[in-house]
Amino acid sequence: MSEQHSHTGPTGARIFVMGEAVDDYPEFAPEAARGKTLRITVVGEDVLHRPCAEITEFGTAELDTLLDDMFHTMYVAEGVGLAANQVDVGIRLFVYDCTDEDGNRHVGHILNPVLDELPAADRHLDEAGEGCLSVPGPHKDLARPDHAIARGVDKNGNPVVIEGTGYFARCLQHETDHLNGYLYIDRLSKRDRKDALKKMEAMKADVFARREEKAAQLAG
Repeated sequence: MSEQHSHTGPTGARIFVMGEAVDDYPEFAPEAARGKTLRITVVGEDVLHRPCAEITEFGTAELDTLLDDMFHTMYVAEGVGLAANQVDVGIRLFVYDCTDEDGNRHVGHILNPVLDELPAADRHLDEAGEGCLSVPGPHKDLARPDHAIARGVDKNGNPVVIEGTGYFARCLQHETDHLNGYLYIDRLSKRDRKDALKKMEAMKADVFARREEKAAQLAG
């Protein structure tokens, strides 16, 4: 999911890592310093349009490396979330570093996530602008529930429950959609989807140039 929000929330805002409150945390997740920049897949590539495979092996060096690279790539692209199929790996995993409506910062990863089905009485839709690193450039208004709960496991196979409101709830839903083979533009009207793709063609060169600049900054 695109658009890096500020990590400096209002006074009293909290930081949650893997769903647990912490007293302090660096500007970038430590994994990013170990990672390298991967190419981000773009709408139309097959890996983005099919369901990702369930992860069955945990605690592997390959997973550790992928997580490092995904955090690094997310920051290079100035995103708040990144799914594995966005770096051409078709497995059920995403990373995130995103603020919620109260300015709380949420950082972490989740494997094999499943979103809770919210009771109708608890489903309140929030319409807001949404963008995607795999649809570089445009944003479109899209209504999503303003509360989400994702259940899965961490890289070692331990159960994880991540709950979000506002913009972070949108992030959890957006990234889980990716793992199910859907992009946010698939939820738009035909007209809005066509417009988003048209704007992407006009904007993507500038977006790619910005990512190259950011990659050089982070490498330095």
